[in-house]
Amino acid sequence: MKRNNFINGAFIATLGIVVCKILGLVYVIPLYKIIGSQGGALYSYAYSIYAVFLNLSTAGIPTAISKIVSEYNALHQEKLQKRAFDIASKLLNIVGILSFIILFIFSDYFAHLIIGGTEGGNSVADVSIAIKIVSLALLVVPKLSILRGYFQGNKFITYSSVSTVIEQLVRVLLIIVGSYVSVKVFHLPINIAVYISILAATIGALASYLYLKFKIKRNKQEFEIQEINNEHVIDNKKLLKKILLYALPFVLISLLRSAYSVVDTFTVVKTLTSLGYTTDVAETTIGVFNTWGSKLNMIVVSISLGLITSLIPEITGSYAKKEFKNINYKINQSIKVLLFTTIPMAIGISLLASPIWTIFYGYDVVSVNIFSIYILQVIIYSLYITLINAVQAMNETKISLGVLCISFLLKVALNIPIMRFLYYINIDAYYGPAVTNAIVEFLSVMIILIVLKKKYNFKYKELFTPLLKIIVCLTVMLSVLWGLKYIYYSFNGIVQSVITIILFTIVGGLIYMLLSFRLKLINDIFGSNFFDKIRQKFSRKNKN
Repeated sequence: MKRNNFINGAFIATLGIVVCKILGLVYVIPLYKIIGSQGGALYSYAYSIYAVFLNLSTAGIPTAISKIVSEYNALHQEKLQKRAFDIASKLLNIVGILSFIILFIFSDYFAHLIIGGTEGGNSVADVSIAIKIVSLALLVVPKLSILRGYFQGNKFITYSSVSTVIEQLVRVLLIIVGSYVSVKVFHLPINIAVYISILAATIGALASYLYLKFKIKRNKQEFEIQEINNEHVIDNKKLLKKILLYALPFVLISLLRSAYSVVDTFTVVKTLTSLGYTTDVAETTIGVFNTWGSKLNMIVVSISLGLITSLIPEITGSYAKKEFKNINYKINQSIKVLLFTTIPMAIGISLLASPIWTIFYGYDVVSVNIFSIYILQVIIYSLYITLINAVQAMNETKISLGVLCISFLLKVALNIPIMRFLYYINIDAYYGPAVTNAIVEFLSVMIILIVLKKKYNFKYKELFTPLLKIIVCLTVMLSVLWGLKYIYYSFNGIVQSVITIILFTIVGGLIYMLLSFRLKLINDIFGSNFFDKIRQKFSRKNKN
């Protein structure tokens, strides 16, 4: 087993997350064709209540373990990191079992809460069975999440990422094959196909868990504890307290981030209808922001999630040894990677909003208009969540939570006024939430950068040259793509949409990468020896 360095780990984690997100998007199309809207509703009922209990079962603790393990490894205190992992495992196992028991026993009660006395669709019994089946995942997923945190803390990012792909691949294959065979071959009721699809979450998680356990068993020497006499003596209560204290900020970060969608839920529809928009347009808007657009945005956000996976243990280890220059370098490196990747991806997707939306959801002019702007906001959002997690990895909880609280309050204060302002200057008000998010997140990013500069004397001069080169590359790329738009740009059906996306992606990608080579932008971001390392790896594989 090989440990990953920062950039290598970030790339592998990002690749794993992107693959999982794409699989998660693709399987929805055949599934809904097989089970229909009623089956889709039953599927979502089970997952909506499961998501709540899953968050309770895994809230922050896997990330906290990744942080603690990397911290104790940096300080050469292997016994403590192993004990912390054991304590966290027992804690999550207990919480997972209790969550399973509650969800399984009270499934009828939750089913009544979800659909009440509605008639003509899914029955309470159907929903109750679906909840019982999905509750089984709570016996496996907490174990899996804590094991992934342990691997990430030890910088085995590759194996953690492979486990996520295994989980998603097994799950998606079972969903598609299981639902198809049950309905189209054996002609069973739709609810049976839904139950099989829900059970796939447990089987996928179990396959992933067994893969990681197999890796540990085959590589025991990598996880052996060295006998070191100067290790600090910390009792289990103090370790448990430390785990919970490390986990709490990440839980609050997750809650405050998700609170953005709650603000939109309570303000968007009312504000748009008060301005004269139809209810259909208003509900379409909230659907794009909270559900359908967010699913597509996650493809770009995956880059920042991959960086965070690698960044947290790296920064934690450097912080434990007070290597602030190294932390500054890694944060700058993260920003450069994000700017290099997310800006062209987001702008390219915005340009292709019509064919992309047509493939996944069918063409709708309002949805496409909103999504074309909403995807651009992801550039700032990726920087925002990366810096928030980086600051938290430095134990700067006051900074991270302070910025999150400020951003949330600004979101509450500005959401309605910005929608109204856009309307009064003859711009569609449904762009408002995306504009608000971009403003709030940009201010948050600037606050974090300024605080880090003042407190730790961080420097950002090295970011300016790559940013200028990125702008040059983008300008040329967009000029060519806008010209290509007049030659061929069709989204009248799925086939034409796919051709358009492939054509524009190849042309835009080639131009952007060729210019990046010519301007030595790749060297600015990944180092002058980046391609030498790749050649060495391939030469080693060929020799083997």
